[in-house]
Amino acid sequence: MDTVVAIAESVRKGEKRAVEVAETALARIEERDKDLHAFLAVARDELFAQARAVDDKRARGEALGPLAGVPIALKDALCMRGVPTTSGSKMLEGWRPPYDATVVARLRAADALLPGKTNLDEFAMGSSTESSAYGPTRNPVDPTRTPGGSSGGSAVAVAAGMSPASLGSDTGGSIRQPAAFTGVVGLKPTYGRVSRFGLVAFASSLDQIGPFATDVRGAARVLSVIAGHDPKDMTSLTADLGDYEAACGASVRGLRLGVPEEYFAEGLDPEVEASIREAIAALETDGCTVRPVKLPHTRHAVATYYVIATAEASSNLARFDGVRYGLRVEPKPASGKSQGSALRAMYGATRDAGFGPEVKRRILLGTFVLSAGYYDAYYLKAQKVRTLIRRDFDAAFADVDAIVCPTAPTPPFKLGEKTSDPLSMYLSDVYTLPASLAGLPAISVPCAPTRAGLPVGLQIITRSLEETTALSLAAAVEAAGSRRGEGRR
Repeated sequence: MDTVVAIAESVRKGEKRAVEVAETALARIEERDKDLHAFLAVARDELFAQARAVDDKRARGEALGPLAGVPIALKDALCMRGVPTTSGSKMLEGWRPPYDATVVARLRAADALLPGKTNLDEFAMGSSTESSAYGPTRNPVDPTRTPGGSSGGSAVAVAAGMSPASLGSDTGGSIRQPAAFTGVVGLKPTYGRVSRFGLVAFASSLDQIGPFATDVRGAARVLSVIAGHDPKDMTSLTADLGDYEAACGASVRGLRLGVPEEYFAEGLDPEVEASIREAIAALETDGCTVRPVKLPHTRHAVATYYVIATAEASSNLARFDGVRYGLRVEPKPASGKSQGSALRAMYGATRDAGFGPEVKRRILLGTFVLSAGYYDAYYLKAQKVRTLIRRDFDAAFADVDAIVCPTAPTPPFKLGEKTSDPLSMYLSDVYTLPASLAGLPAISVPCAPTRAGLPVGLQIITRSLEETTALSLAAAVEAAGSRRGEGRR
């Protein structure tokens, strides 16, 4: 399938009808998804209704939006009016939102096509898309391997050519890590740059929505549509947006790049390191200067994240109790029990049946760190360390314009390899967590694969609100890869 920009331009010029694009996307989904399981719901009728509306709009001579006729798949944690939204959980099986998330409404206004909802780790909690209640998604590069998580389905939809772009959410790396594992571009914007309204919440101080795309310019165009202030989200920023597409063609000469020694330590796969250093050398060739930087509190990022994120998850997921919406399990009535006891029994039965093991593990941990006697020792201390991590970045950005490092410490691992070892799974996000804790923008862009052909991603982290710098550097890496003949799979 063509890129975001190529499709939009061909539809705008009348070289291709949006209905034709929709037919191609649906055929590709039917061909590939039976083996990969990227989609949880395909909105066939709505897809063609949207495509016909775009074609009719052009026939009337009306101006088309910047994503005219472009299929964009949606992570199933994003509300899409009338389409099942499960967040990968039995708890929400069959629930159909009566409204669109803000980002979905903005895609519609830009004349995008929405083919359906993609698979994810349950409630976005995971790094491999294996905790989904509806089964794992497979990596199109090697179907025995994970596509990463939690936005694995969105990454695979793009990597397998089922849609040229998609939306995911990133709490601790859930866009960047699957982008690296599948060989596509994945961007986490600055926290607050994109509205979270209509995203099923995991950890509200960390969650951020962003695009996957086949190329950097496509990600930039999608970001330009979904970014911007939204009064429905109190964390939404009012800051001016950059010209994201123009940034993709900007020179990177003179930019100062920091290479953090903490990201090149024990645990980094040698082939991943070689690929990352080759990409950094290519940026030097393009006129960037490279220097070492220190981010000393990086070693505390995993522990800090899994205190803060689980605490917020415990609070956010309390709403799923069988009373208001979603799953409700009525336990067998017991004689002599009070009405209050029966209600508590219903809560317990519903949550036990509705939540999977990983979600239960995180709720338990989050409830513990917020409990009396432990709040100061864990949650409050984690927030203090989070501040130190942010200060590390502030100090580094006094001397450099961007930080370049691996997105993940290894190539994509085998399905089932880490499911019995939660700590090993959590360490898959060791390089993405710090930027999330600091609220900074970061992008993963493909660089040279391993000898076995497995994808590797370079992560570029920039100052708050400087997505344009990240996009410029990512486009330069992409161009260097094209010159070397690193074609997309």
